Amino acid sequence: MVAALTPFHLAIGVHDIAKARWFYGEQLGFGEGRSDTHWVDFNMFGHQLVVHLDPECSRPNDLRFKPVDGKQVPVPHFGVVLTMPQWHEFKERLESVNTQFVVAPHVRFKGQAGEQATLFFMDPSGNALEFKAFADIDAELFAC
Repeated sequence: MVAALTPFHLAIGVHDIAKARWFYGEQLGFGEGRSDTHWVDFNMFGHQLVVHLDPECSRPNDLRFKPVDGKQVPVPHFGVVLTMPQWHEFKERLESVNTQFVVAPHVRFKGQAGEQATLFFMDPSGNALEFKAFADIDAELFAC
């Protein structure tokens, strides 16, 4: 069962705090929390995402692509598992601001255990993000 999870905290490097504020706050709609000149907290679907200024951040050079269900997905990546209605609403938001998807929104593992709606995109600093949803999260999240 997946209920009653506590929020996670993730800190990532970004090249430019102003661009990160625009991207995570304005484009993605994540509420801003505490901040300083070199870091900003964001509310990412109830989880704490912190962007830290790191002008030498080399994420795009570290990124690799690995095959998953016929698509090349960026690794490493991070994101949140959403409910299906949240995923569709977020996907529509991303499309409305002309997000460039690395992997376009689609359903993967169709008809198999773990069937999920998923999408991938990058932030301005080259961090890869994935947001996914399951029709029945409790039954499918860790299905084999």
